[in-house]
Amino acid sequence: MNKKRRREVLSKELKKNIKDQVLIGVTGSGKTYTMAQVIQRTQKPALIISHNKTLAAQLYQEMHDFFPDNAVTYFVSYYDYYQPEAYIPSTDTYIEKEAQINDQIDKLRLRATTDLLTRDDVIVVASVSCIYNIGSPKEYGNFTIDLSVGKDYTLAACAQDLVALQYDRSEFDFKRGTFRVRGNRIDVYPAYHDIGIRIEFDHEKIASLETIDPLSGKHIEDLTAYILYPSKHYLIAPDAFARAEQQIQKDLLEESEELKSQGKDIEARRLIQRVTHDMEMLREIGYVNGIENYSRYFDGREPGATPFSLLHYFRHRFGHDWTVFIDESHITVPQVHGMYNGDYARKKVLIEHGFRLKASFDNRPMKFDEFYAAIPHAVYISATPADWELEKAGDNTVEQLVRPTGIVDPEIMVRPTDNEVHDVIEEIATRAQKGERTLVTTLTKKMAEDLTAYLQERAIKAAYLHSDVKTLTRSSILQKLRNQEYDVLIGVNLLREGLDLPEVTLVAILDADKEGFLRSRTSLIQTMGRAARNVNGVVILYADKITNSMKLAIDEVTRRREYQLTYNKKHNITPQTIIKKIRDPLLPTPSDELDEQKAPDVLTLERRLDEIDTNTMTSYDRTKLVKQLERQLRSYVDDLNFEAAILVRDKIKEFEGYR
Repeated sequence: MNKKRRREVLSKELKKNIKDQVLIGVTGSGKTYTMAQVIQRTQKPALIISHNKTLAAQLYQEMHDFFPDNAVTYFVSYYDYYQPEAYIPSTDTYIEKEAQINDQIDKLRLRATTDLLTRDDVIVVASVSCIYNIGSPKEYGNFTIDLSVGKDYTLAACAQDLVALQYDRSEFDFKRGTFRVRGNRIDVYPAYHDIGIRIEFDHEKIASLETIDPLSGKHIEDLTAYILYPSKHYLIAPDAFARAEQQIQKDLLEESEELKSQGKDIEARRLIQRVTHDMEMLREIGYVNGIENYSRYFDGREPGATPFSLLHYFRHRFGHDWTVFIDESHITVPQVHGMYNGDYARKKVLIEHGFRLKASFDNRPMKFDEFYAAIPHAVYISATPADWELEKAGDNTVEQLVRPTGIVDPEIMVRPTDNEVHDVIEEIATRAQKGERTLVTTLTKKMAEDLTAYLQERAIKAAYLHSDVKTLTRSSILQKLRNQEYDVLIGVNLLREGLDLPEVTLVAILDADKEGFLRSRTSLIQTMGRAARNVNGVVILYADKITNSMKLAIDEVTRRREYQLTYNKKHNITPQTIIKKIRDPLLPTPSDELDEQKAPDVLTLERRLDEIDTNTMTSYDRTKLVKQLERQLRSYVDDLNFEAAILVRDKIKEFEGYR
């Protein structure tokens, strides 16, 4: 079936309200383009779910290219660093929730929800974090400020309403989610945009509206009206809080008495103190760290009810007239399956020891059954779909085995493990001389790091990539590989799905005969696919025996290769290596020189921080220095230099007492 026919089939079935379809597409066959064509043909809003942020960022950029005039947005976890709240009973250790939010990703998340409430041409590219609770779309949509020229509205009322939408007043540090007052005007920096809004008042009316450059204040465009949305997803109306507080106090009494009846007096007192403090904060300022743990009360949900996620924003606006594309479904679907249980186990310990009310159970990711029930139409996209997707789709399954470039699946060689590292080094050097790149997959992070160091000692431009490398740095590393700043990239399992690297001509798989998740049939096929974007692509499996997984993977890749060769011969196609422009990173990284990172002298850093005298500084100087320290903190975290990061974090906390 040719690609045009596949797009027609998928589009037709979606229009017939078929719920489940599968697209089996080999690497480089244009699955993303097919997805874009289906969106164009059906004209339905779309949610594209990826299993990791790196792939999501790539999909976001490609969809933005395909649909430059649409509301294409990016929704992933917004933490650079995240330590969830937890308790370890065996050591009586309470770990407070600690997070470093990435401002750019936070902006994109808020833009996604805002666009879903205001536009019809929405395409959201998300990670599996889209199934987490983010609060009711109805309540979020109710918290708006409707601005229009000539409207009866005072400056004081506007400032008060902005605070209710969780905007902070900041006269010196104008950043996203803040506003400032200058004479008879208010400048607002929406949390979801790169522009500011200037509101000019004339007595008790809005005299003018305009967009401005947040940095320079320069005029951009005059406006007649503008709807301003909140700076956070969790907001509480005063009447909703009054209703919720009564139920919270009732549950607090019941649960504290239950703890006492179990002989847990300390836990009961702890729970009373925690909840009482949170209620006082919510009553005074409308927000508290950990507000999401009370979301069930404010959303009006019953215990155990499905939390409100990004999917509910789609349903709130579009009903059942939207589509979900699950990319690399063989990985993404199991991720969605497993997210609830891990969250539940952690919350259970906190509740049993008096740190949270039972309602915190309902601040959770969706269960898989809830997720599946919430999506109206799903297209599962993978080169190796799992049995579950294939069973759901049944006859609604199409294959996409031919690449537009005519490139066939790579030739596969099996070599013994004796001297595998030296053999790999020779292969890397041979390809580097020709300007080609290599990917090497190992079984563990340590192996990847050790092999990288070993290659660097031999003057080979190498870098490693695994789950400990921060989100934005990953994209930068991949870009550097394409730019020939690296000759080889070494990783564990992040090198399998969706990485678009046409310069790679060799994929070397070490320990290919070690049966397990990383060397299963599916994983091997996906890994081999990284060499299928270049006409010179080759895969070398280092193994001392042919395992069942290896045999199945080799047989499937060989089947596809023979089909592609026959197709090319029949249609007189000469394969051409993919030529793909190298984009700038989606977001800037504080520090992405992975191979040149040098840890600062921690003792020197500690001494320098101790020399900072907060008592002699003005409020403005403190604010300015905190911003510098926060940037340095993010840089240390990205560099995996956690000892230095802790020192800077503690110094920032000192400043918080002066704010």
